[in-house]
Amino acid sequence: MTLWFVFALMTVAAIFAVLLPLGRRARAQDQGSEVAVYKDQLAEIERDLAAGLIPAPDAEAARVEISRRLLAAAASEPAVAPQSNLKWRRAAAVLALAGLPLVAAGVYMPLGSPKLQDFPLAQRERAPGKAQSLENLVEQVQQHLEKNPTDGRGWNVLAPVLERLGRFDEAVRAYRNSLAYNGESAERRSDLGEAISAAAGGVVTAEAKTEFERAHALDADDPKANYFLGLAAEQDGRKDDAANIWRTLLAKAPADAPWRALVQSSLVRVAGGTMPALSDETIAASRDMAEGDRNAMVRGMVERLATRLKQNGEDVDGWLRLVRAYLVMGDREKAVGASADARQAVASDAERLRQLNDGLKTLGLGG
Repeated sequence: MTLWFVFALMTVAAIFAVLLPLGRRARAQDQGSEVAVYKDQLAEIERDLAAGLIPAPDAEAARVEISRRLLAAAASEPAVAPQSNLKWRRAAAVLALAGLPLVAAGVYMPLGSPKLQDFPLAQRERAPGKAQSLENLVEQVQQHLEKNPTDGRGWNVLAPVLERLGRFDEAVRAYRNSLAYNGESAERRSDLGEAISAAAGGVVTAEAKTEFERAHALDADDPKANYFLGLAAEQDGRKDDAANIWRTLLAKAPADAPWRALVQSSLVRVAGGTMPALSDETIAASRDMAEGDRNAMVRGMVERLATRLKQNGEDVDGWLRLVRAYLVMGDREKAVGASADARQAVASDAERLRQLNDGLKTLGLGG
């Protein structure tokens, strides 16, 4: 209420600042002007002449001179604006002063929320957000499933929401029910395995691995199953197996697959920074493709790496991957050009330049 009171005072002050001049009488336009002075002088001459203080010839001469100055002064002064009626100006001021708040209240009452209570800062910080919206969704779906436990579509909706909220044990149960009432599919098996792994803190347990293997049996190209099977191999200490699984996954993946970056970073983690950008098999297969298909593959895979290196040329391992990719594709000219670009990019860093030259010698591009 204090804030609204301050706003009201500010509004009234602003209105008075604008409308107060309207209520004042206009000062005489000729007050203090040259015209008024000369008129007073003419009147004074007439008084002096009548009183016999000056002779008639002198009075006439003075009258002519002052009249000339009066005409000149009158011609040089700006035209006087017509004066507005004081009564109407005061009526307009009162109408505006009373009408403006009434109009504002008339607009606010139907469109605003005058009965809304204060919303303290502490409550604002706890305002319902997206998480609470998801919680409400979960509660609604759970109430529905209590009455309709065989609704496979409901379990299908509930499971990923529970997983997103971090309620992994409940998500596992929901995914199992989704499988039971919707039937087998590689996607549902992979989702169940992911939820089991999440409940175990990111560890691909034996139970989770079984689900991924079942998903792989249903669809050998299922990306989630293959990724987690590679992760299971990495956690078991079989880094070579993990790298092979992920290389195969990347070789079959679309160029715009949203999970490519995750798999690529995982591959670098297990195989080291000198891994090629593409598998040798994929690059060799590109030679037999039609020109358009090969260009699409190059743009979608090799050129992405080249573009990144143009933006950040300090990545020695990235340059070596790019050069090797060009060599395997049989494009030695591009490989040589990439080598020159790489040397120029790291020329100011002696250690990086040494690492680059050593790697290029290994690839047959030393010197």
